[in-house]
Amino acid sequence: MTIERLSSREVYRNRWMTVREDSIRRQDGSSGIYGVVCKPDFSLIIPYEAGAFHLVEQYRYPVEGRYLEFPQGSWENRADAPPESVAAGELQEETGLVAGRMTYLGHLFSAYGYSTQGLHVFLAEELSVGPQQLSPEEGDLVCTRVTVERFEALVREGRIKDASTLSAYALLRIHWRLEG
Repeated sequence: MTIERLSSREVYRNRWMTVREDSIRRQDGSSGIYGVVCKPDFSLIIPYEAGAFHLVEQYRYPVEGRYLEFPQGSWENRADAPPESVAAGELQEETGLVAGRMTYLGHLFSAYGYSTQGLHVFLAEELSVGPQQLSPEEGDLVCTRVTVERFEALVREGRIKDASTLSAYALLRIHWRLEG
C-alpha cells in the first residue's frame, strides 16, 4: 500500500452519507490528511428497446441544473438490498418501466478520488409500462425516450453530463462490441 491510514475520525453524518477525515502517511514518509465521502453503492439502469434508451431528467440541486441521465438510485433504508432488486425497483419507481430481462454489466466507482461509492450497472430490456412511483425528491422528474444517435448528440450538446451515465454507456458499448 502506498498510503497508510494512521487515524480516522467522522466529521459529518446524515442519512445519505458519512464524511471522514483520515490522518495518513505516504510512501515517502510524509504525513497528511485525506477527506473521504462514504456512501453506499447504487444501481444504474440502462433501459433499452428498439434502438433507443429511456432517460430521466430532473433538477440536481448541487449543480443547480436539469440534466438527462439513466435511471439510478440506492435505498438508504435498505442498504443491504441486492443491487438487482434496487435496479428493478428504481427503474419502476422513476420510469414506470418493468424489465423482462436484466443483464448485469459490471461495477464501477463514481469518484474514487474522494468517495467510496460505486455503481452496479444493469441493462434492462423487454420493457413493459406501468405507473411511476416518484419520491418527493423526484417530483419534477420527466422521462424521455431517445435513440442511441440522439443520446450521443445530447452528450455533445452538454445535456448529458452525469459521469455515471457516461461511464455506464461506455461499459455498454464495450459489452456490445464483445458480444457482436
